[in-house]
Amino acid sequence: MNESVTAAAAASVEASAAAQAPSERTRVRRSANRSVYDRDALHAVIDAAYLCHVAFYDDRGPHCIPTACWREGEHLYVHGSNGSRMIKRLLEADSCTTITHIDGLVLARSAFNHSMNYRSAMIYGRYERVEGGAKRPAMAAFMDSLLPGRKAEVRPGNDQEYAATTVLRIALTEAACKIRSGGPNDDEADMRWPVWTGVLPLAQVQGEPAADPASTAPMPDYVRSWPARQI
Repeated sequence: MNESVTAAAAASVEASAAAQAPSERTRVRRSANRSVYDRDALHAVIDAAYLCHVAFYDDRGPHCIPTACWREGEHLYVHGSNGSRMIKRLLEADSCTTITHIDGLVLARSAFNHSMNYRSAMIYGRYERVEGGAKRPAMAAFMDSLLPGRKAEVRPGNDQEYAATTVLRIALTEAACKIRSGGPNDDEADMRWPVWTGVLPLAQVQGEPAADPASTAPMPDYVRSWPARQI
């Protein structure tokens, strides 16, 4: 393929991405062919995550903090202590939240053509506080996202605990996914290089439950089935 055709194809992909992106700052520019703006894909990336990374800026500089997350409808939720620096700053200014799942190492014939298979999401915007009576249902949804069935058995949060906790949510209005799958993309000139190529899959493994020595309650079904659960 000559350079003019390659450039035209790249420009076409970039133009398509620009048309689909919900905003200019969510438009995927680098490797735009991996951009995904579909809502179902976005929900799937978020729902497979226990953790997100929230990037923000304050008078001490930039920060990127990992924190638990969950989704309800078209919002991503996080929570923290009322006095948390992150919580305070997220209410004051826009931030960027990311989620990434690594699915494999891609081994190519050239060192510079090695890659990774992954699913990622990036969300921009301003978090808002979940107020009043909406806080308890939101935290209940968090428990359900961690392990369905657990919420009904544990001691519920009390008024003091809820009073000390802030729940925030951010709309998924400005969000984009970037996803790579498949094998290596080698240059034609390297196709005869005598080295093994392919994908080394990576997956999150759910191990056997390990009971607390002080636990006297029988193991519930939702814990017993943990190793077979699909995330």
